[in-house]
Amino acid sequence: MLPLKGIKVIELAGLAPGPFAGLLLADYGASVLRIDRPNSTSVDQLTRDQLTRNKTSITLDLRNQNSLNILLRLLPTADILIDPFRPGVLERLGLSPTEVLQKHNPRLIVARMTGFRRDGKYKDMAGHDINYIAVSGVLSTLGRAGEKPHAPGNILGDFAGGGAVCFQGILLALISRSHTGRGQVVEANMVDGSAYLATFPRLARKTPAWAQPRGENLLDGGCPYYDTYETKDAGRYFAVGALEPQFYAALVRGLGFEIGELPEREDRTQWPVLREIFTRRFKEKTRVEWEAVFDGTDACATPVLEQAELEEGGYEQRPMVHLVSTPGKPISADNGGWSGGGLLPGDGGVDTLREWAGWEQGKDFEVRKDGAFVAMDGKSKI
Repeated sequence: MLPLKGIKVIELAGLAPGPFAGLLLADYGASVLRIDRPNSTSVDQLTRDQLTRNKTSITLDLRNQNSLNILLRLLPTADILIDPFRPGVLERLGLSPTEVLQKHNPRLIVARMTGFRRDGKYKDMAGHDINYIAVSGVLSTLGRAGEKPHAPGNILGDFAGGGAVCFQGILLALISRSHTGRGQVVEANMVDGSAYLATFPRLARKTPAWAQPRGENLLDGGCPYYDTYETKDAGRYFAVGALEPQFYAALVRGLGFEIGELPEREDRTQWPVLREIFTRRFKEKTRVEWEAVFDGTDACATPVLEQAELEEGGYEQRPMVHLVSTPGKPISADNGGWSGGGLLPGDGGVDTLREWAGWEQGKDFEVRKDGAFVAMDGKSKI
């Protein structure tokens, strides 16, 4: 059985972090119903969200009472509601978590995902991943020595410190509910989430591994035997992480050197010389040729594989963690493992309303021309 089978999730449509938390819940068996907004131009336009695997959708106009009633009357059947909005948006819609949502269902877990903290100087400001990791202190640690801080896509803030942390908060709230019988508000934000992920380098600032400025430390590109190197085929790279002496010895052998030929690896003043030696040597063979040298060894040397070649090579996407007795749903090309997206607003929603609440279209609700679901008050059991 899937570990979250029977858990019902209402996901208010938003940008990356909220949908990612919903995706994790869906991949492990929760029934996730995405609430899309009406599209005034087309009801047949695919959502831009790529994180819709294993979800269904209905469209609601939350500013229309009959449409809002669908949401309010679904709440007693739900376990979790994901709020992806900036602070105050849910309240302005008349959907205060404690005063409205949890009064409809005291067992409801309301997971609120924001970028900045709800109580800090930035709480009313717009932002994106780069801003959240900037004020968390994390961005200052990323990048080459002597260069400006380098944002690593939107992985750390949106997904690791955001959606994945929110998912953990939801699981903690489910465990708590199993003891108390009551839901609660889960407040996740990308500043605290990404800062927490950086616990180790923050606490290790006075140790040799992290005591230097950005880009000059053991694990941030400063060390020549923990770095990436371009190979003979331009644009193809090899990653080296040979920290321990025995792994370093295997790396040196694979590169065709003897330890005594090279500068002392512990002497930081010699790191630029050692890096230049490694740079020249890696340029002598293609990435495939270096794979033939290092595959099966303990040199901690691996190719830097690209997303497109992984897809073309049939690399199997898998859920984040494998539970031996209750695994998550398989990820495949059929459910968007590589392509993502593919969800039309309203896809599967009629079936979900039937499964969750026993509602039927035309009896309990109808669908407007713009795709919004509205309650048929006076004729239904909802």
